[in-house]
Amino acid sequence: MNVHLSTKGRWVQMRLGVFGGSFDPVHYGHLLMAESCREQLCLEKVLFVPAGQPPHKRQRQLTPAAHRLAMLELAIGGEPGFEICRYEIERREVSYTVETLRFLKGQFPQAELFLLVGADMLNDLPNWREAAEICRLAIPVGVRRAGTPPPCLESLRAIMEPSRFETLSRLQVDMPQIELSASEIRARVASGKSIRFRVPKAVEMYILHHGLYKDAPANGPVIKQSQVC
Repeated sequence: MNVHLSTKGRWVQMRLGVFGGSFDPVHYGHLLMAESCREQLCLEKVLFVPAGQPPHKRQRQLTPAAHRLAMLELAIGGEPGFEICRYEIERREVSYTVETLRFLKGQFPQAELFLLVGADMLNDLPNWREAAEICRLAIPVGVRRAGTPPPCLESLRAIMEPSRFETLSRLQVDMPQIELSASEIRARVASGKSIRFRVPKAVEMYILHHGLYKDAPANGPVIKQSQVC
């Protein structure tokens, strides 16, 4: 699999953030979350992992991978702290977080991996496929929006090694409150509304040029990551 990492050969004993999602489309909320994690966790890189077909979104057909990947490249191109990992998108089958982490650990065995998720998802993580293995391969970090309570970590204690849980308990990433979702952006495009300042300009122009999301539901729900990731 092509991981598309420009500095792969030098990534030894580095701190790498793993940020998965459908990125359909990528927007400023994604970028702000990634940058908050990079800065506050002292990460050398944040790896954006666009999904092929995630298990929690089988009810909705994703935009073709080539478009989602192109928009992501436009959004983070030239940013030295961000890279794209194509592992899931090239598999073209249902992808689970644990499989992606195994792959990345195989590529970078000496790197310390941090799984970047929304703070509200940490309580659900024990229900994900091979949750204990996920926590062995990477330290899950919940990103908290301003004005929201800190995540409850107790549900993770039983599936994590004590030393790793202690590390997790000391980690917290805060980001500004920003109300953006990909489903809202798709709905705005479908209803002919502007998406300026919600996505990077290059992404906005790509969406308009290729006629993406014109048939999206006008009031689609904000879809959260499922327990089976």
